[in-house]
Amino acid sequence: MLLVTWDSVLVTVSLIVAFIAAFTALDSAGRVAVSRGYVAKLWLVGGGTAMGIGVWAMHFIGMLAMMMPMTMRYDISLTAISLLVAIVASIFALAQGVRGSHLTRRRLLRGTIILGSGVVAMHFIGMNALLIEPAIRWDYRLVSLSVIVAYAASGVALWLAFHLRQGEGLLMMRACAALVMGIAIAGMHYIGMAAAEFHNMSSMQHHGASQEGLAVWVTIITLSILGLTLLISMLDAQLRAARLAAKLKRANSELRQLAMHDNLTALPNRVMLEQKLTEQIKQATLEDGNFALMFMDLDGFKAVNDTWGHHVGDRLLIAVAERLRVQLDEEILLARLGGDEFVLLCPQCNTLQAAALAQKLVQVIDAPFDLDRYSLRVSLSVGIVVFPLHGRSQQEMMFNADSAMYHTKHSGRNGWSLFEPAMSAVAQHQLALANDLWNALEYQEMRLFYQPKFRAEGTVLMGFEALLRWQHPRRGLLMPDMFLARAEKTGQIVALGNWVINEACRQLKQWHDEGNRDWSVSVNLSALQFQQRDLIESLRQALQRFQIPEGALMLEITENIAMRDPQFSQERIAELHRLGVKVAIDNFGIGYANLLHLRHLEASELKIDRAFVNSLRADSEDATVVTAMLTLARTLNLRMVAEGVETEEQQRLLTGLGFDTLQGYLLGKPTPADRIGEFTAALKMPLAFADNVVPLAGAQ
Repeated sequence: MLLVTWDSVLVTVSLIVAFIAAFTALDSAGRVAVSRGYVAKLWLVGGGTAMGIGVWAMHFIGMLAMMMPMTMRYDISLTAISLLVAIVASIFALAQGVRGSHLTRRRLLRGTIILGSGVVAMHFIGMNALLIEPAIRWDYRLVSLSVIVAYAASGVALWLAFHLRQGEGLLMMRACAALVMGIAIAGMHYIGMAAAEFHNMSSMQHHGASQEGLAVWVTIITLSILGLTLLISMLDAQLRAARLAAKLKRANSELRQLAMHDNLTALPNRVMLEQKLTEQIKQATLEDGNFALMFMDLDGFKAVNDTWGHHVGDRLLIAVAERLRVQLDEEILLARLGGDEFVLLCPQCNTLQAAALAQKLVQVIDAPFDLDRYSLRVSLSVGIVVFPLHGRSQQEMMFNADSAMYHTKHSGRNGWSLFEPAMSAVAQHQLALANDLWNALEYQEMRLFYQPKFRAEGTVLMGFEALLRWQHPRRGLLMPDMFLARAEKTGQIVALGNWVINEACRQLKQWHDEGNRDWSVSVNLSALQFQQRDLIESLRQALQRFQIPEGALMLEITENIAMRDPQFSQERIAELHRLGVKVAIDNFGIGYANLLHLRHLEASELKIDRAFVNSLRADSEDATVVTAMLTLARTLNLRMVAEGVETEEQQRLLTGLGFDTLQGYLLGKPTPADRIGEFTAALKMPLAFADNVVPLAGAQ
């Protein structure tokens, strides 16, 4: 056999090239993983090409390291084909091994076969490119071993490429993995080279490319390509890091904006206000200075919200915020706490300056707000405190400013009040009442009173409307206007509403068991209740628990609630109808709805507002309007109910107009359930029954 020696320098160079090729492949896999679209495809093709060139160059430099006693020549076409095979196999193998979020066994096996076959084909095509005669003889045991090593190295390479795509601190891990991959690839090549046996009389053909200078050029070009690929990858990583840093900076700025500002008006929120107020207190304390804090609330905003809907209410809040903002100097902080509550922090502002500013803001807000086709009017109630005269801590100043604002509201609204110590007692009274409300249900302090509903002629009792009262242990019987607004503001209204529904159903079940199976009961729903997600399920459970027949329970919603979101109201009322619950539209005639709006709702009743009833006269235009409404209501199969009937004249007029049901003090006052028996007994007496019912409660 022909004696073959090896150039140790070129062998070392081939190992270095194998290592760099492996590292490039791992780095390219990482770029593919973090890229999307055509950029990922470019990295896949570029990285696969660099890897293929690196593997091929390692093989070719290894062949050039093989020293023979003759000038070695190579077939250019076969050499080019071996390079192309290495590139194509690398690209397709990377596509199988590094794309996607999971590396399945099937994909790993497919990629291993592609890369391993490509490396084997590249090696032996390259060996056959050697123009030597007679042809090379092969030791098939070593050939088989080299093939096994090729596939094993390919599988390990793809597995490492996938699992080292992303993460922190991967540089050293990739370097170690590249060393393992490089040794495996070089091992396959040199085992394959060892399998080649050359005859003693071997000679080279005279055509083809000679090895002179090829080693240097292949090494330089290959290292340049691999180095350029790594350089581009590093630049790409730097650009990505810079873009990520910019995005993080923007995200932090946006998060700070969201955390410190109100989403609707873009004003500072409670968090920023508390920070600035704390800073202002420290500064004023050190400098022995003063500043003013104003608590502001819009008068009439709830009516706008209920009448025209939340979208109009939101636009009004934005307009109010802008109108306030243009009146203020830059150093004054205007914050929105939520709802229609605003707070003003005015540095270096004394009592006189604060009062003048408050008066100016009250006058500014008193002017109408023109929002497209809406001309809306609200007013401003302001409470003022000055540091340190009215408090030295954040909590004390906020509470006292709130107390002064409520004093303004109770004194006629549309104005301002400077805090006085007596105001805190009233505020503490309101706060204590709000705190007591949280425990009212647990301590079973809530009561239901029932006001009767009669047919128009006033002789047939149809059922009752359940009205909520609070039997406070120290303050006596409280009407809803004393606590429902607070309950709506805190969300407690939902729990109270659910209790009312269950208690009304329980009482109705008891009346039915006593033989009054024709009676029904109606319950008022708040806006929050009407919109709560589990309303239907809560009702279904109550109806099943107390075995309430279909149509015996009626829910009353105001016209404003029904018209706030007509599409939602239509869907919700349809759900209630399918459940066997009737719906009445309460306070009809004072909002912006009409019967044409209501034709799509599956309501059963319309209740004319008591204010309408009180102004009704037989020869008035209102009577003509009501007659037309009654005619349309019958066309839409709606029963008309009049509430607030207080005189016999009203009863006769409403009956003559054609109302189906009447309700009011003339016919019966709100009465506890345990007194209903006395009430029904009084109905059978010849004396007018209204005079026999003890007035246990006031108006609704």
